[in-house]
Amino acid sequence: MDKPRLYLFVLLSILTVSCVPTKDLIYLQNDKDASAVSVTPSNNKPYRLQTNDILNINIKAIDPKLVDIFNSNGSQNTAGITEQSSYYNGYTVDDHGNIRLPIIGELNVLGFTVEEIRVKLETLLSDKYFKPEAGIFVIVKLAGFRYTINGEVVSTGTKTLYQDKVNIMEAIANAGDISITGDRKDVKVIRRYPQGSETFSIDLTKSNAVNSPCFYLQPNDYIYVKPLRQKTWGTGKTGIESLSTLVTLLSLATTTYLLLKN
Repeated sequence: MDKPRLYLFVLLSILTVSCVPTKDLIYLQNDKDASAVSVTPSNNKPYRLQTNDILNINIKAIDPKLVDIFNSNGSQNTAGITEQSSYYNGYTVDDHGNIRLPIIGELNVLGFTVEEIRVKLETLLSDKYFKPEAGIFVIVKLAGFRYTINGEVVSTGTKTLYQDKVNIMEAIANAGDISITGDRKDVKVIRRYPQGSETFSIDLTKSNAVNSPCFYLQPNDYIYVKPLRQKTWGTGKTGIESLSTLVTLLSLATTTYLLLKN
């Protein structure tokens, strides 16, 4: 093989291995023979509270004055709640799994869903403090859906979404999407449980990712997107960038050779 052909072969090889293929950038790709993918119900289980979670609890009645003392902010108005106000006015689950409510005192919520806590509170208030005519109505919400995302995304850090359920695609979109040098085929999700933590891996380029146990996130999940090898090599993300890098290296090598020869 003559030198020009050899150089051309080396150039094409470098461009081929250094560029990020399009198929590695597309989410939820269907296989040609794949049937319609349905979400497994077990992957969308209700979240059960853990220590350090923060709850917003609002108690309503026909006569608002009857329940003012039970509300930490002294108001039934839930508008304008922010993350900061939730921290100061919400109810934090302590190390024993309890929250401390006005008049009622300590209430164990560890391992309960927010719906179970709502029913528990409404029953307690109706049985012990109020008559049916009072029209007691309880709202229990987590103080935002918090998660942390790091690695090859546009915006890293701890994020809060004000919705009950969040999937990993929504979480990544809220972080500005995965960068072109991020590995969509091996995204890690670290999930905390009372007994410890578990690490999941999900391939977001496959349509069956919706059936992964970590497709639907849980509050306080940690997401990590590792870099592709192309970023480590530093050759460029696209063919143009790789070619520019190669031309720069060849120019440097040629200059160095000429200097040494002279």
